[in-house]
Amino acid sequence: MIHALPYVGHIMPGSTHPSDQLLAGASIIVTRPPKDAVALVRAARASGAHVVLLPGIEVSLVDDTAAARAALLAAKSADRWIFTSPNSVRFCVRLLRTDAAADWPAVLAVGEGTRRVLARHGIAAIAPQGAQNSEGLLADRALADVEGQAIAIIDAPGGRDLLAPSLRKRGARVDRIGVYQRKPPSLRERHFSALADATRPWISLVSSSLILNNLFEALPQELRRRWQQEALVVSSARIAEQAHQLGFSDVHEARSALVADLLEAACLVLSRHRF
Repeated sequence: MIHALPYVGHIMPGSTHPSDQLLAGASIIVTRPPKDAVALVRAARASGAHVVLLPGIEVSLVDDTAAARAALLAAKSADRWIFTSPNSVRFCVRLLRTDAAADWPAVLAVGEGTRRVLARHGIAAIAPQGAQNSEGLLADRALADVEGQAIAIIDAPGGRDLLAPSLRKRGARVDRIGVYQRKPPSLRERHFSALADATRPWISLVSSSLILNNLFEALPQELRRRWQQEALVVSSARIAEQAHQLGFSDVHEARSALVADLLEAACLVLSRHRF
């Protein structure tokens, strides 16, 4: 069953007050790569959770960095750049090195998390006010009229491709520039043991279809069966449906992939478990 959870406020990522121990007694399974999971891990622990790190992907620069850098420099003449994830920002900045962002085109971000990473690099960007995903950005008025515009999408090769074909249908000229790559995780016995030994209930936080698929394939069969029977918090209806198809029986949809929204959903799941 897929549960759409009501919104009842935010857990502040930096909160450590004892009265905020809303996840005490639960194991929060964090599936993001370690560098992307820092804020989520910190906030989950501050809320009293036992955290298990179970990264579902590994990310790194693309192999041909020279070609990617050249494509980025050439794309500075575009009308807009769209960043699809915090990693697309980080690896783009690494590739451009000393090239200042002052002469970048107008910048858009697929979600608020990506916008915040851009802001930390001194780059102002527009993020969708509604759904924090490609659908939300496509619904934003900033992309309502793009006919004749040149748009560069900064992302990773492969993966979901909704933005490019949708924008081309609106008359834009679109180039995708891959600046990083996603690979299956190199999970070790320590990862499996940490999950197997974790205190019940488990509440896994998943904000990527690729992560869900990778972990489903990587976990030993018996551990996978146990995982399927525990609560899964996902960041979109699309991932929720995927989880349902993979045999997960307790799936809950958060408002977005933002740390506060994922943990808010986890708190609601745990409160139902306690009740």
